[in-house]
Amino acid sequence: KGPSSRIRDYTHLADLTWKYPTGKADEHINFIKHAVFPFIEKNYRVIHSRTFVGNSLGGLFGAYILLTQANMFTNYVLGSPSVWYKQADILKITAKKTLNKHQVFIAVGAHETPEFSHSQHDMVKGANDLAAKLSSELFPNTKVKLLTIQEATHETAFPTTATQGLYWLFKM
Repeated sequence: KGPSSRIRDYTHLADLTWKYPTGKADEHINFIKHAVFPFIEKNYRVIHSRTFVGNSLGGLFGAYILLTQANMFTNYVLGSPSVWYKQADILKITAKKTLNKHQVFIAVGAHETPEFSHSQHDMVKGANDLAAKLSSELFPNTKVKLLTIQEATHETAFPTTATQGLYWLFKM
């Protein structure tokens, strides 16, 4: 159900301090790869360029996929990724070098910091740190765009993230 499955499926490590179960991202990835993708490919005309769009814990999940199974998607839109989860463990993951081309759009609200919100997490710093990691020599053919959305909060940044991210990826 809703929040509990989102928290369970989008986090890559278990954290017993959370109200709901966590740490089942690998199982969710397998479900997508072995159930969702085959269903879509069987029932719809598809191209083999896939785009991931996720926000908050969904952004963390997308970053985890990119760092562990980069070729599952070609394009990534990561909104306000929860890099802070488990002491920013996502930044400690050692990714294998990938020469494939990827486009990664990361966006975060300028007010997603402790100074402007009720949260102790600095989402702006996390987004910047993630963009730096994805711009490293491990991803030489990956194009990364980082957008800080002025005056946006965690609750208001995603519409701009989705619109600007998809525009950036697919503009003609």
